[in-house]
Amino acid sequence: MRLFAALVPPDEVLDEIETAIAPHAGHVPGLRWPARATWHITLAFFGEVPERVLPGLQVRLARAVARHPAVDLAFDGFGAFSSVRRARVFWAGVTGGSMARLADSVKAGARRAGAVETDEKRFHPHLTLARAKHEQDLSALVESLAGFTGSPWRAESVRLVSSTLGAQVRYESLAEWALAPPEPG
Repeated sequence: MRLFAALVPPDEVLDEIETAIAPHAGHVPGLRWPARATWHITLAFFGEVPERVLPGLQVRLARAVARHPAVDLAFDGFGAFSSVRRARVFWAGVTGGSMARLADSVKAGARRAGAVETDEKRFHPHLTLARAKHEQDLSALVESLAGFTGSPWRAESVRLVSSTLGAQVRYESLAEWALAPPEPG
């Protein structure tokens, strides 16, 4: 099964993103806009994981998540990978507390459990909003959304998600673990 770990922002915060991008969604040639129900912030992508690994993976991820505090975040600005002028992915940026240590812990736990395809790219927190098959210049789109800052929110849990590829990508939440209470101050 194809798995990843993710943070899922609250609906009211996603409403702000949806409102900001509404004038553009479906109107930029070459961009595919996935359904809002699929929106998430990927902490770690594990690739294909044998089903026999799942019990150990869940134990390791539960431990990793429990060691990290809930984190205060906000969406701030838009951008693209690999660059705005040579884009294949359009995203909303995420700012706030450090998620990199959490992402590293989740990846390490998954590797120890046997998820050998775990993605080793440098963590860049973002919410993917659209994808393109071919590189394109999204400068105008990103500039039109300049200045956007969303309301702050607290990420309090991490989900393990199974994804099924096809004409419509489907996600199924397999487990969810609470982050520790936020650190004082």
